[in-house]
Amino acid sequence: MWKIVTAKVAVASVPYAVDRPYDYLVPESLVQDVAPGKRVMLPFGRGNRRNEGLVLAVSEQSGDKQLKCIESVLDQEPVLDEGQLKLALWMRERFFCTVYDAARAMLPAGMWFKDGERRIGDKTVSTVSLDIPPEEAVSIAEQKKLKAPQQSALLMLLSQIGSASVKELLYFTGASRTSLTSLERAGFVRREELEVFRRPRVTDVGEAEPIILNAEQQSAYDKLKELLCSDKAEAALLYGVTGSGKTPVYIRLINDAIDRGRTSIVLVPEIALTPQLMRTFASYFGDRVAMLHSALSMGERYDEWKRIRSGSVRVVIGTRSAIFAPVKDLGLIILDEEQEGTYKSENAPRYHARDVAKYRCAHSGALLVLGSATPDIESMYSAKCGKYRLFRLEHRYNEAPLPPVIIVDMKKELLSGRSGMISAPLEEELRKNIAVGEQSILFLNRRGASTLVTCGECGFTHTCPRCSVSLTYHSANRRLMCHYCGYSEQYSERCPECGGQLKHIGAGTQKIEQELRELFPDVEIVRMDTDTVTPLRSHDALLSEFSKKNIPILLGTQMVTKGLDFENVTLVGVLSADQMLYVNDYRAHERTFSLITQVVGRSGRGHKQGRAVIQTFTPENEVIRLASRQDYDGFYEREIQLRSLSGSPPVNDLFTITASGVDENRVLEGCVKLRAALSGYLRDMENIRLLGPAPASVTKINNRFRYRISLSCTASKRIRDTISHVIREFSKDPKFRGVSVYADVDPYD
Repeated sequence: MWKIVTAKVAVASVPYAVDRPYDYLVPESLVQDVAPGKRVMLPFGRGNRRNEGLVLAVSEQSGDKQLKCIESVLDQEPVLDEGQLKLALWMRERFFCTVYDAARAMLPAGMWFKDGERRIGDKTVSTVSLDIPPEEAVSIAEQKKLKAPQQSALLMLLSQIGSASVKELLYFTGASRTSLTSLERAGFVRREELEVFRRPRVTDVGEAEPIILNAEQQSAYDKLKELLCSDKAEAALLYGVTGSGKTPVYIRLINDAIDRGRTSIVLVPEIALTPQLMRTFASYFGDRVAMLHSALSMGERYDEWKRIRSGSVRVVIGTRSAIFAPVKDLGLIILDEEQEGTYKSENAPRYHARDVAKYRCAHSGALLVLGSATPDIESMYSAKCGKYRLFRLEHRYNEAPLPPVIIVDMKKELLSGRSGMISAPLEEELRKNIAVGEQSILFLNRRGASTLVTCGECGFTHTCPRCSVSLTYHSANRRLMCHYCGYSEQYSERCPECGGQLKHIGAGTQKIEQELRELFPDVEIVRMDTDTVTPLRSHDALLSEFSKKNIPILLGTQMVTKGLDFENVTLVGVLSADQMLYVNDYRAHERTFSLITQVVGRSGRGHKQGRAVIQTFTPENEVIRLASRQDYDGFYEREIQLRSLSGSPPVNDLFTITASGVDENRVLEGCVKLRAALSGYLRDMENIRLLGPAPASVTKINNRFRYRISLSCTASKRIRDTISHVIREFSKDPKFRGVSVYADVDPYD
């Protein structure tokens, strides 16, 4: 036996089923370099393939020199500190992910591909984007891992970040230009010239206006400041109607945190909201503000991350992943529009930013402020149960009334012979606005032109060959496209089965734009959805164009429903209020209420009176009626009763175990085995509802079938440990090789 130095390491390529800290010998030459929080290279598995690992702990002990050795250290300084390592371990238990998945979520994407000092990029660079769906890129990358590892690395990185400059791609992956060219020739990626900056530009930063709070704001601020100054972990829900002025309260609290030597993180749900908020905050806090979100280039994200870690930043603004910003002396976290589902990650680690925020505040003695005009039902439930402090802003900041709402019955429109998506009342209101030079926002939560293309003679419908959904017609490129896997095909006017004339059913934003141009041929229109938002025409560019040019109509998907503040917008139209109501999801009513309330709140935020038009085939629906009145309290009381009856969150927690694979029968058989195992382990527990197997809302995506089991219960360590154990045991069964299984808590899909 010898005195040896060993390290416990989280290994990158290990799946969740066998994830654990692995022991490695630290050679004498690396003893001074290996430390917790640093990344290392090491041999792993029977073939001793070189892999990346994250050091969790180092110790000196009597031991056996038969352990495998760490080969090299990738970082001069730890990339994760002790607190972040503990957070990664907590996320592993909470969200059923590997430690490495959790660590990867905390760090800029480029760090995972190559170490070393970074070089300043050119202002105009050649960029590369995926030309295939990310899922397909991952599949091809796995196939190329052995024969073409450089191509595999390029595809894996692009599947995570979407696009990057050629220089950054080659730098972070170590790949050659030849490998990139091969991918381009194969049609997997495309190249274009793009202007990028290592630090995100913040334009139109005006003078910081003095913040004058009204009595309602002052009362909420005073109480929140008291919580902030207590230096104890606290959580508060700031519920304020649209236009009530939550942002000035945020700014005052952030300023107080800075005065106390503490830092703040401010999260928003959409990338579209970050530039507007960044300009506001930069006017108050200057260069002490940093921005983190996925639309930044890898270089920008990495440099902003380094600025934050250096301690020169006091305020971080960003989307979901900014919750991991490496700030020191954390004193305040704000989740604006906290009800939004985008705060929940759909990929491993499947975390909710609110849960991570609560963890960070609890371990930093910080204040968590959740702000919304339509709080998440779970957040309001926590406030009413006393877990959160509740503060209310019940009036608009400038005392302007909430916009009156016209509800249009689209059945009557059809009976009158009007078959378009723009009703007569909405057209009339649009013409009034155009005549007086005021602006309008129209909301439809569906992109494309037609949602269904079918033959009226034989009934043939264009469906995706990879997914169990119909293809959507896009008039801009005359193609039928799948919004899940990206598959597309050329559109033909005739049915491929019988030659009959195809019919278009349903409407998306492209079709609405065409209808608007026919109604208002000389009026400029901006359409904002994922088809129009590109690297060259960002969210900020589109919104800036709408504002500065005073463009009469902004048409968009849910990107236009929240956080936007344009003084000249006096009309909002909700084009199809029904389409979100009848989805097989217990959150369907909540999402519908929130989206309608939020978008109606975009109207009349300045000194001019606003109004709204809601088009619906079910004008008597209570959710639509409550949203039109912006009656959140009434909606909450109605909804919590339904949740109590169904045992849905927040009354109970909901765990799902999803199995996916290319063989539907094996996936379903695997789900049956998983259910039997869960039922056996939990048979002595009360108040548990085990449901399924049942198909996912979209059963097949990219040729993989998905079935799931749902478990309604009160979350506990035993429940989590049992689910984890069942997944690990299932993964050992050779019969189900090729069937992937993952767990999620309170899913949003």
